[in-house]
Amino acid sequence: MTTDLTVRPARLDDAAGIARVHIQAWRESYAHLLPAASLAGLEQGPREERWRKIIAAAASDVWVACRGTDIVGWASAGTGRDEDPPRPRELNGIYVLASEYGSGAGQLLLDAAVGRGGAYLWIAEENPRAFAFYRRNGFVPDGATAAHDLAGTPVPILRMVR
Repeated sequence: MTTDLTVRPARLDDAAGIARVHIQAWRESYAHLLPAASLAGLEQGPREERWRKIIAAAASDVWVACRGTDIVGWASAGTGRDEDPPRPRELNGIYVLASEYGSGAGQLLLDAAVGRGGAYLWIAEENPRAFAFYRRNGFVPDGATAAHDLAGTPVPILRMVR
């Protein structure tokens, strides 16, 4: 980990950088799960507007990992959205650019978003890298499964808790 990697709360003017990372990280992480045309069709504008609304609403905490001034990852967490959440805090999402794998950015984002206490998350069943990361951080599957629509494709997901 180098010293120019920082994590801080997201600001409204981070929406463009978060959207850029969101799209690129999906393309890097989900190429085996989603059709290439769906990934190629992801658009900056709508995703950026969605992030502006999320940050402005402040219903969830959003954090960014920065390499210098460039956003290289993000995480969001808040009150559990499930009807009967297994923990009060849910990690809604965390993505880091592949170029930052192993840099510590993911760990810093996870620590900022949910700390070391109890939390839960939903993860694509076929995401071994993320699964290993969460296992290292004390998360275990609790048996709950579902399907989630990602870019128009239903993807099997499972819930992990700590």
